[in-house]
Amino acid sequence: MHLFSAMFLLVMLAVMPCEALYPSPEEGWQIYSSAQDADGKCICTVVAPAQNMCNRDPRSRQLRQLMEKVQNISQSMEVLDLRTYRDLQYVRNTESLMKVVDGKLKVASENPRGLNLKGFQELKDKVTQLLPLLPVLEQYKADAKMILLLREEVRNLSLVLMTIQEEMGAYDYEELRQRVLLLETRLHSCMQKLGCGKLTGVSYPITVRASGSRFGSWMTDTMIPSSDNRVWSMDGYFKGRRVLEYRTMNDFMKGQNFVQHLLPHPWAGTGHVVYNGSLYYNKYQSNIIIKYHFRSRSVLVQRSLSGAGYNNTFPYSWGGSSDIDLMADENGLWAVYTTIPNAGNIVISRLEPQSLEVLQTWDTGFPKRSAGESFMICGTLYVTNSHLAGAKIYFAYYTNTSTYEYTDIPFHNQYSHISMMDYNPRERVLYTWNNGHQVLYNVTLFQVIKTSGD
Repeated sequence: MHLFSAMFLLVMLAVMPCEALYPSPEEGWQIYSSAQDADGKCICTVVAPAQNMCNRDPRSRQLRQLMEKVQNISQSMEVLDLRTYRDLQYVRNTESLMKVVDGKLKVASENPRGLNLKGFQELKDKVTQLLPLLPVLEQYKADAKMILLLREEVRNLSLVLMTIQEEMGAYDYEELRQRVLLLETRLHSCMQKLGCGKLTGVSYPITVRASGSRFGSWMTDTMIPSSDNRVWSMDGYFKGRRVLEYRTMNDFMKGQNFVQHLLPHPWAGTGHVVYNGSLYYNKYQSNIIIKYHFRSRSVLVQRSLSGAGYNNTFPYSWGGSSDIDLMADENGLWAVYTTIPNAGNIVISRLEPQSLEVLQTWDTGFPKRSAGESFMICGTLYVTNSHLAGAKIYFAYYTNTSTYEYTDIPFHNQYSHISMMDYNPRERVLYTWNNGHQVLYNVTLFQVIKTSGD
């Protein structure tokens, strides 16, 4: 294949989030085609793997299983040690009693006629006091069996380790694994810098948690770049004021380590977004957008979105005061809404994050009441045709060319009622609130990357 100064690489990015919380495709780096175009330029199509692909190595799984077995054995041995120590103390405490009983039994056996009723009763009482030793001895029997089983487990572990060592030969597998992980981290970082692409697929849903009511929203900061790992949750779609802030995604999953923000004004709908440490939301019974700063716990700015419908005038198909939907992507902050002059068709406005001033507006021509939800990726608005089961991504509007097309991108609506669907450009995933479940979707983007000279 000839080399030219201008080379195009077509990349299908199966984009995965940075944390290991989310599952990934089973494929690695794969070239799907390799050809030349009419001008002789090299064209390739590849699929980027997940960051943690190395973890699928069979030996890696074996090592993890061995570590789990060793941990289980260690815990069993600790239990045995504690129980043995406790029972030994009990036996030592009853040693003097056993000596007394042993002496009385010897006297009785040497002189049976000398054992009167009183002496017999005393002996019987002493023997009764020794009865608790019986379950201790039974436990010793069970522990002895467990020790045999543990010994067999250790022997099996040794055999498996020897097998893995023979397969690995002279290579330091852990060192190789760390080097591969480092390379994959660099590749993932490179993918994040590749820029924008066209949505071509949505993954199977990943349920993170089940909490709250049927309607709500949850999110992480959408600002690029950002090292903020906090997660925010807002239950309900109208008159709510309580925002829960979790320290990390793991804390959100467990429902722990959170603080509460009480907003000065209630919200409407579920179209909220966190951008650069501030919450942008629609004020209840108005078309006012509020910017609330989390760290200072104060409203920095509020501004009316001129002409925008509110209070269920132009909601999505599911209702819920979803007239104004705020969102963010690689290009910044957006508002999706409609007005009476636009005849109920979806309007997109790009907002200035500091002042909330409208910078530019597009009329998509798509009726908002026919949309289940919508989200922005790389300046393109994607619209679903329903919020119920069987929904798919049906319409796309490209703000860079002011053109649209009808699409057919299916996705699995697992819990049958989506009331919030937003894209996070920092993690490149879709956040959804689905019938009281907080769900993530990975996305597949199609890109054309100019590698040189054009």
